[in-house]
Amino acid sequence: MLHRLAAYGQRKRSDTVDAMSGSISPSDLTRVRGWIDAARQVTALTGAGISTDSGIPDFRGPNGVWTRDPGAEAMVTLQTYVADPAVRERAWRERLGHAAWTAEPNAGHRALVDLERTGRLRAIVTQNIDGLHQRAGSSPERVIEIHGTIFETECLGCGARGPMEETLRRVAAGEADPACRACGGVLKSATISFGQAMDEHSLRAAYSAAADCDLLLAVGTSLTVHPAAGLVDVAHGLGTRVVIVNAGPTPYDEIADAVVREPIGEALPALLAAT
Repeated sequence: MLHRLAAYGQRKRSDTVDAMSGSISPSDLTRVRGWIDAARQVTALTGAGISTDSGIPDFRGPNGVWTRDPGAEAMVTLQTYVADPAVRERAWRERLGHAAWTAEPNAGHRALVDLERTGRLRAIVTQNIDGLHQRAGSSPERVIEIHGTIFETECLGCGARGPMEETLRRVAAGEADPACRACGGVLKSATISFGQAMDEHSLRAAYSAAADCDLLLAVGTSLTVHPAAGLVDVAHGLGTRVVIVNAGPTPYDEIADAVVREPIGEALPALLAAT
């Protein structure tokens, strides 16, 4: 377990352990665990990779949604979604069968719940829309959903919000592209699409969580989408330790204090076990 880890110590390249060099020594693993255990406030930044073990595919991975079907990205591009009824109709069909309705939290989600119980979890800033952190037992007030939630709808005309379940019942009954019942405007999931402004309150909360933690733990995120990826810049710029747990490389690996390449469902419980 955890056989591919690059530990950069105090950001000194002379301390680097080759990430592809096989087994790491117990002292390397203990060092990273020690950083987490010593942190008074840990902020976790989570992406799609933490939910793949729950059956929710990521977007850019080898079996990701957009890798297998590049056309699917149109459904989360605001301009295309608004302009093309066919794209909206496809999006509503996809929402009917979304994996989030039946997915269950996995060991990675539960490991963060255990960290919260120690009183040292500052926040979970998540790019995910699946609600699995809350279902695992994370306090809703500590989960910052910067990309919104699939469990609600919003009207792009009047801003009205409502339960996704109610709108999906309309879709199942035959409404291919249900309109807002308040104003007749275009409905979508209450998630942030490409080209859509982010919620300022959530964004401010996320930056605060990155700025006043002792350790930033980036889990299952490619760190290619901003402003989420910029949280690493915030933490690193303040001298805060950064630990990345992700299956593939990220643009921030070189500045991280540690990079773990193991499956998240194994790596995260192992790293948090000493807490």
